Amino acid sequence: MNTLAFDLGIAFPGFTLDVAHEIPLHGITALFGPSGCGKSTLLRILAGLERQAMGRIDFAGETWQSGPGAKAMPTHKRGAGYVFQDARLFPHLDVAGNLHFAERRSRHVSSGIDFDQVVSALDLAPLLGRRVTSLSGGERQRVAIGRTLLTRPRLLLMDEPLAALDLKRKAEILPYIERLPVVFGVPAIYVSHDIDEVTRLAHRMMVLRDGRLLAAGPVEDVLERLDLPANGERFEPGVALTARIVSHDPHYQLSQLDLDGQHLSVPLVSGPIGSRLRLRIKARDVSIATRRPQDISIRNILAARIVEIVAPVEAAQADLLLEIGNGRHLRARITRASVHELGLAPGFGVFALVKSVTFDAPGFEAP
Repeated sequence: MNTLAFDLGIAFPGFTLDVAHEIPLHGITALFGPSGCGKSTLLRILAGLERQAMGRIDFAGETWQSGPGAKAMPTHKRGAGYVFQDARLFPHLDVAGNLHFAERRSRHVSSGIDFDQVVSALDLAPLLGRRVTSLSGGERQRVAIGRTLLTRPRLLLMDEPLAALDLKRKAEILPYIERLPVVFGVPAIYVSHDIDEVTRLAHRMMVLRDGRLLAAGPVEDVLERLDLPANGERFEPGVALTARIVSHDPHYQLSQLDLDGQHLSVPLVSGPIGSRLRLRIKARDVSIATRRPQDISIRNILAARIVEIVAPVEAAQADLLLEIGNGRHLRARITRASVHELGLAPGFGVFALVKSVTFDAPGFEAP
């Protein structure tokens, strides 16, 4: 079976990890949660770097671990490529030397990943002759990813590779990471505590807290859940949606998106007409009206039907699940008083006023 299945545990003073799950071996799976929840520890166990870990790991029908120590396959035989937070490049070699070093050590020569392909996909040609000490943080991480790919891995393990970068450098490297599964056909497990990063990159996600798995599934499904504890500002109820670009208005610097016949306006993006853009809409950025408002500055107004209202009596806020067509959902967070005053109930038709949409402009999918 083409999955990664594991049931793992490890104990340290003051912390215990106990996680079982099965991941399809395609696309990007994000490990998400606050610092200290066990994300990096789980990644290290999968890589074979925590030899005292208990449990089992099966990769595409091949057993990587059936117990601790001697019952675990050595790291170098697993075919997993590891990308660290810091690039860990060889300072005495130039960029080309770092890449060729990995290529020479590859155990999977017939994988189809070659030097020219990696250089092209990561736009490394202008950097090949440069010393790694002269590179920016984003450039170093691109080289580190390229070097890992040239080991020809069967699985990429990426441990917060953007954590040390500022927003500008993150924006530069995100499109390269986004394309990895498509260009190279290598599945990836990606550790992050940044929910916008996860929304942009991942196809599915696992939410960890205190060494336990709280939730797992497609990103769109997990983001809708209300029963997950907030991680500061990094996790809050909302949805991830994919919309199609239908037009651009350079005069007003806006782009028009299609959501199954309903339209959203967002700041101008550079994607071609017909391409798809993934969005994140937070529940707190959605208001409710019982009639379509007129003469209002909010441009994004979507017809919706209330599916569910969660309004605990001890809370000031209520959370609404809205259907906007074809099984697509929005979340709205309003006051319980507003629910009462508007007479809202499941089944009612309403209008969702979307005040803000989060997206990364370079994150386009082909039509």
